[in-house]
Amino acid sequence: MFQMPLFRRDFPSLEGKEVHLRMPLSKDHAEWATLRAESRAFLEPWEPRWASDELSRHAYRLRLKRYYSEYDQGSGAAFFIFERAGGRLAGGISISNIRRGVAQSAHIGYWMGERFAGQGLMREALHLVIHFSFGELALHRLEAACIPNNERSMRLLEKAGFQREGLLRSYLRINGSWQDHCLYSLIAGEYQRQEKRD
Repeated sequence: MFQMPLFRRDFPSLEGKEVHLRMPLSKDHAEWATLRAESRAFLEPWEPRWASDELSRHAYRLRLKRYYSEYDQGSGAAFFIFERAGGRLAGGISISNIRRGVAQSAHIGYWMGERFAGQGLMREALHLVIHFSFGELALHRLEAACIPNNERSMRLLEKAGFQREGLLRSYLRINGSWQDHCLYSLIAGEYQRQEKRD
């Protein structure tokens, strides 16, 4: 059975004004499962079809095993988003498919519990992850993809400085069917110039 390392001290933790980001832990299962369950109708249109045991402790353990394996291999980093004020779990954001060599790029994905949507928490979490990606991870390019009618997600990316590059046809199997996705990207130099202006 997978056991998460107990004494590792190098797992990233990101602090903002309204949110705190850290890697998921075994103890988060109940709160995560509750938030996901109550937000199911809100999340399902934008995610792969949920498995019958999606929220089980066993499925959560497998998820953690993948997160920590990807982090150890340098191919990804997953974060849970917590409110700083109340300490409640609000959502998640991840850096995945980190490519080194000539690419120096990665993909960003995220989800937010329905009761926390529209409060600006994801905007701050995304900013923290972008800063971490271009700073500590020294990436050159970040990508994100969203279904064309996911206007909330597209606005979030555009406010963060991402530019729409085009349409990826039949890109991901979402909620049981292959869906086109809009591809967005943000380049390190563009972000740094934007930060200086702000």
